[in-house]
Amino acid sequence: MAKRAAAGDIRVGIGGWTFEPWRDNFYPKGLTHARELEFASRQVTAIEINGTYYGSQKPESFARWHDEAPDDFVFAVKGPRFATNRKDLSLSAASVERFLTGGVLELKEKLGPINWQFLPTKAFVPDDFAAFLKLLPAELEGRALRHAVEVRHHSFVTPDFVALAREHGVAIVVADSDEHPQIADLTAPFVYARLQRAREDEEHGYPAADLDTWAERARTWAAGGTPDGLSMAAAAQANHKKSEKKLKIKSREVFVFMINGHKLKAPAAARALLERFGSPMS
Repeated sequence: MAKRAAAGDIRVGIGGWTFEPWRDNFYPKGLTHARELEFASRQVTAIEINGTYYGSQKPESFARWHDEAPDDFVFAVKGPRFATNRKDLSLSAASVERFLTGGVLELKEKLGPINWQFLPTKAFVPDDFAAFLKLLPAELEGRALRHAVEVRHHSFVTPDFVALAREHGVAIVVADSDEHPQIADLTAPFVYARLQRAREDEEHGYPAADLDTWAERARTWAAGGTPDGLSMAAAAQANHKKSEKKLKIKSREVFVFMINGHKLKAPAAARALLERFGSPMS
């Protein structure tokens, strides 16, 4: 089991917990499906809930997930595709509101960032995207909300998009992917990274040197800095760092999720990364 909170402001997790192939290697033999979240949430320090992207969940489901996870656990949640898969994003208001008032707050203090994921075909249109960001409330029913946007069209690789996200305090998801652009500009008081290059031929999904690199990047983010070696959309590094100073960030909460790639290896990759923060597994 992961040593709880050993990584401080750095959380490492996986996407979901219901994945049949994990029942042959990640989950103990004989573990009932009903106890998979209980087990998984004690091996990592965060989980991204993916089912919310595809359809609504019952409030009692969120409440049950809250109760099954440890006290210091955090769930990131994917926003519904009905809100992001639109030609005109200004028409997403009803979908956003329905999702936010549909039970997600039952996660209470364990509610982490909400990831609004867009299709690879969705291009950046400034007014269109600005209209969407205006729909994302900073708080609801007295609970602060944090939002991240996962954009996957190369037209978003522009300083204008970075400026827009920073204006609204919304994080840009940092992708480590063979298919999607990487935009590592920092625009919010937290960082949300999704690592998607896990390989079948690696014991822990990622080579040890790559895990070392991502661990150092996470430490730099958590300390309020900007890691080297990542692709940013800002016109120049100097301009990026100058504009970033306006955020006045001394430290950040960092979320790193092992997602896709060779998904079978995601739990091993997450646990191996946690070990680099002094979170040994037992």
